[in-house]
Amino acid sequence: MSNCRRFPRVPTPRSRLLSRTIHCLLAAGMTSVSLPALAQSETDAEATPTELDAVEVTGSYSRSLEQAVDIKRYSIGFSDSIVATDVADFPEQNLAEALQRMPGVTIQRNKGLGSTVNVRGLPSDYTHVSINDLATASGSGGRDVEFDIFASEIIQQVTVVKSPTAADEEGGIAGSVKISTARPFDYSDRKLVATLEGAHNSISEENDPKFSFLAADTWGDWGALVSFSKARRTNRTDATSGINFRPMSRFLGASDGRGEQAEAVLERDAGLVIGDRTDTDETNLIVFQDKVGDRVFLNEQDKWGATTSLQYRPGNHFSLTFDAMVGGYDTTEDEYDAAAYSASSRSTLDTIHEYDADTLSRYGMVVLRDVSYTATQHEFLSKERINETDFAQYSLAMDWNGGAWDLDALIGYSGAEKTLDYSNLKHVAYAPSRTRWTGRSGETVPSADPDTIDMYDAADRYLFEAYETTLEKTSDDKYAAQVNAARSFDLAFLPALRSAQFGGRYTDKSKERSYGERKIGGPSADDNSWVDSRTLADSPLQWIGDIVPGGDYGMKDLRWQQVDNGYARGFFRYPGFSTPFDDSQFYRVDEETTSLYAMADFAFDVGSVPVAVNAGARYVDTSVQSFGYHPVQNPDGSTGYTDTPVSQAGGNTDVLPSLNLSAELSGGLLLRAAASETLIRPALTDLAYKRTASWSSYRFTDGNPDLQPTYAKQWEVGLEKYLDNGGLLAASYFRKRIDGVVISSLTGVVEDVAVYNANGTLAGHYDFDVYQPVNASGSYDVDGIELIAQLPLGGLHSALEGFGINANYTMLESSLAGESDLGISTPMPGLAEKTYNVTAYYENERFDTRVSYNHTDEYVESIGYNLYPIWRDAYGQLDLSIGYRLTDSVKLSLKGINLTDRATTGYTMDPSFPTMYELSGRRISLGIRFDL
Repeated sequence: MSNCRRFPRVPTPRSRLLSRTIHCLLAAGMTSVSLPALAQSETDAEATPTELDAVEVTGSYSRSLEQAVDIKRYSIGFSDSIVATDVADFPEQNLAEALQRMPGVTIQRNKGLGSTVNVRGLPSDYTHVSINDLATASGSGGRDVEFDIFASEIIQQVTVVKSPTAADEEGGIAGSVKISTARPFDYSDRKLVATLEGAHNSISEENDPKFSFLAADTWGDWGALVSFSKARRTNRTDATSGINFRPMSRFLGASDGRGEQAEAVLERDAGLVIGDRTDTDETNLIVFQDKVGDRVFLNEQDKWGATTSLQYRPGNHFSLTFDAMVGGYDTTEDEYDAAAYSASSRSTLDTIHEYDADTLSRYGMVVLRDVSYTATQHEFLSKERINETDFAQYSLAMDWNGGAWDLDALIGYSGAEKTLDYSNLKHVAYAPSRTRWTGRSGETVPSADPDTIDMYDAADRYLFEAYETTLEKTSDDKYAAQVNAARSFDLAFLPALRSAQFGGRYTDKSKERSYGERKIGGPSADDNSWVDSRTLADSPLQWIGDIVPGGDYGMKDLRWQQVDNGYARGFFRYPGFSTPFDDSQFYRVDEETTSLYAMADFAFDVGSVPVAVNAGARYVDTSVQSFGYHPVQNPDGSTGYTDTPVSQAGGNTDVLPSLNLSAELSGGLLLRAAASETLIRPALTDLAYKRTASWSSYRFTDGNPDLQPTYAKQWEVGLEKYLDNGGLLAASYFRKRIDGVVISSLTGVVEDVAVYNANGTLAGHYDFDVYQPVNASGSYDVDGIELIAQLPLGGLHSALEGFGINANYTMLESSLAGESDLGISTPMPGLAEKTYNVTAYYENERFDTRVSYNHTDEYVESIGYNLYPIWRDAYGQLDLSIGYRLTDSVKLSLKGINLTDRATTGYTMDPSFPTMYELSGRRISLGIRFDL
């Protein structure tokens, strides 16, 4: 939905904010503006806003910053924007990385690639995302959008709205990311832009191509635009990971003699006397390493995206626009894993070489740092993940202005389909070995036991366990229709009322998921002859440095041999093999939402201070229907499912008020304030009937159709100083009180569940905990301060002409978001207390350069076993962009990502217990851009 009319162009948008300008905006029913080229004189301010306008891509970074400042200045609420020049010219690999330089925006990285976006430190699924005013599907089934599927080249403008109005579809507890693609009338003349680029990764040593173009033209009342982007990315990540805590209940709870031995070793080597080895409240306070893995990932991506826009605009009072956005994101990730699973079901403690009763003593915890085990499960895993995502979005928008009335309407569809084909070739060797923490990870070495092995050089000891396959297909679809009407007023008896706006929206969203798995144990169906008879040495092996490009493993001085995934897929998948879908794993969730809103805009003077106010409320009615197969317990203790699908209805109704205010205290000094109540709905995957099993952890995880939305009451106040040279200084304080946070909670126990070994033999019967997502009771607060400084430096001295700084800083503080089952207080997972971005730039007519550093403070990534907080370390990345314009229409660019080759690291509870260390390398690209 577009709530704004746009203004005729004038030579510069850096005009003084006058009272009449605010009044003119409100009279047009405007609550946010794409880019008002506002009047520089009182006469211009009184002009009737009839001509549509938009962000113009100039190729200048400083100009794009000025445009973003104008968008912020003339919005009624708190927001920040970037425009096409900033999106395309900065070094980035996808849209997520383009957004990370915005105030309060951080990104989640996965093996060196930005994937999802966090606003103001809150989790990514607290952010509402729309493209061309249509909420976007990504195939994840959650509310978060996987930004890595979108190419940044097809994006024209992104605005992050942090204080919603009643007209917004959904405010999002963190905020709303509003993405716009280009339209033909955004350009005053015919436009043709093409870019060619090649990038080099320092670890994989591969060269990746990227190509994009945009073409737009208008013919009288008609206009058309097409854009296309295609890129290939090959990235290698070397990592040590999987080094999480495991509670000693894993061994002490065993009833086959292993529990007694573990108890004896704890007393002998560490002086720890166990009162009751079946009491998990006691045994969960003694921890050891779960697993140490040396891993190499090779991620190959093919991404393409295209947009089309057709516009009919017979005059300044009517426009009809069809927008289409389609694309595909295909990845193949090979993972080669040499791992030692200390918590093997056959193993127990042999010798404790070192323990730590001091580091976590405040929690009463003892950590076994260096231990020899009786039967470690050594694994060679060749994993292959093939992920194919196709997305499409179509919308038809109408805008009409009839004097005092404005009317806009939209119908649209957004959908994504994702297929995930996963396989894992698993060979296992059980043998004594020794596992311990090292400086930045962990390691497994031979123990003193005579039957120990060098896990990296014993291929004949590794027995084939299974070639595991899974297949998952999901579809995520959303249909929407909306209409909005605005009426401007000039009432003698109520001069402050400038406009009223009202409207409604209907959305129909659904997610459907099919899933199946099958294990191969031999050369044909129902043949398990390879299990425990075929060894790793029976397959052709290659050194890890030869399987993947880039040479030897870079994390440690290690070399090992494994089976290439290409060979595994061709050999182990016998003719006619397929992975069938399991009916019991199917689920579907349908969600319908009807919303109505009304709001009004007021403008008046308090003394000599012009004030603008937007106030309104939205009524939202949501209904949910969840279909699936309800889990039941079979007489033998195993898990079964109902023979026919069952369904459950849910829903909620809400009234969400909002208030936004701005006042110009003096020339260029703006006071803003905002208050609202907003919500974010649960992920559709959490609402679904489904059960997943973790056999090694003795845990079931169910969906919960009774989940309610998470709510937030929030307010913000800030000062913004707009400088005559296009600069900005801003500071704001915000506070959010969040209720109904969705957490995973123990909701039941299934007793005597049969657990089977890979060869089909019964491992035993165990009690399984059942965890479900639930709305946590109580509330918690998030407080934050946000600072922005955008300073062109030319005004300080003529020698600094062309230089500038663009920086922002966000600091957060939250009350207790929850506790682990051990009573350990933790901040909200995903919430980083401090983030900042600093960009220094210089540009002239021919040359430009930008150096950017972005930093995210450490945060809790997850809570292992609901017991031990796992932290992601603070991360900072240095990026560089250099451009030289050969002619007015041809530009060369050199870009560097992660120039300092920063590693991604994490730890459990204390940095002396590292959980991961990942290197994804630096990326250097060279490109040429044609702008005709």
